[in-house]
Amino acid sequence: MCKITPEELELENKQAQLAALEAALAERELELTTLEARLHAFEREYLRVVGVRYGKLEEIEAEIAKYLAFLHPKDEIAGKQAVLASEKAQMSKRACSRASSPPNSHPGESLKKLYREVAKRIHPDLATDEVERLRRQKLMALANQAYENGDKQKLEAILHQWEHSPEFVKGEGIAAELIRAIRKIAQVRERLNAIETEINTLKQSELYLLRDKAIDAGIEGRDLLAEMAYQLNKKIARAKGWLEKLRTNVGVCA
Repeated sequence: MCKITPEELELENKQAQLAALEAALAERELELTTLEARLHAFEREYLRVVGVRYGKLEEIEAEIAKYLAFLHPKDEIAGKQAVLASEKAQMSKRACSRASSPPNSHPGESLKKLYREVAKRIHPDLATDEVERLRRQKLMALANQAYENGDKQKLEAILHQWEHSPEFVKGEGIAAELIRAIRKIAQVRERLNAIETEINTLKQSELYLLRDKAIDAGIEGRDLLAEMAYQLNKKIARAKGWLEKLRTNVGVCA
């Protein structure tokens, strides 16, 4: 029976430590991606229900500003306000155009498990050189998109592609393996810290806080976005009335 050398024993310990950290990283990566997907889904719903109304209100307000500038041609402030109102309306229009079919914000367990495995194998922060990092980044971006879209087949293809690539083949020798394991452990820890920062940043964002309010309202039997849309509809109606009066005044002046 061959005796295990101290180097081999240390390598086994490091590999076990790395495996545990990689599993933790895959879980946190999944949490981050799921949170991002849910926020994107909420953002799309917000734009569909509330954002389009803000856009409509700002279009009317831009028209109002334009007529006011026309009625007061010597008023430089009125002219600048008309330009700013028009730009604001265009920005809102572009934002609302992002509203589309929501992604898969409630993925099944099999998809989550597959994503964990992909993240554990190919995450860019596990690269040992810049060339490998760039390749991993491209694959991970594809994996994130596939997960958000609920595309299990795409995730399986990405994992298969990685496992059969030259980069997946490990080098030889205890010393090389030990160094690789130590470096990967450091990389995984660094990525875990980065994920923690990203999650905390997302949870402090206005979008996250609004989503939280919407969830709380739903528990109370209220639809927060519908309430916001109702208030905007009233503002739109008032703005339309003002706009019609201005159009009448412009017609008289003409």
